Amino acid sequence: MAKDPLFIVAALACLGVLVILMIGIGGFAKGGDFNRKHANRIMRYRIIAQAVAVALILAFVAFRRSGGG
Repeated sequence: MAKDPLFIVAALACLGVLVILMIGIGGFAKGGDFNRKHANRIMRYRIIAQAVAVALILAFVAFRRSGGG
C-alpha cells in the first residue's frame, strides 16, 4: 500500500496542506505587515490545496475499492 504512487501523491498533498497551514498560523501569530499582506492569499492556497488533497484521497479509496491495486 505504501508503494502505491497515488497514495504517495495523496500523502504529499496532505503534507503540503500542513505546511501551508503552519505558514498561515505562524503569520497570524506574528501579526504585523506579513499577516496583513498575505493572510487571505495563504488561506486561499490552503483551501485549494486541501480540496486537491481530499480529491486525491477519494480517488485513492475509489481505486482501491475497485480492485485496482
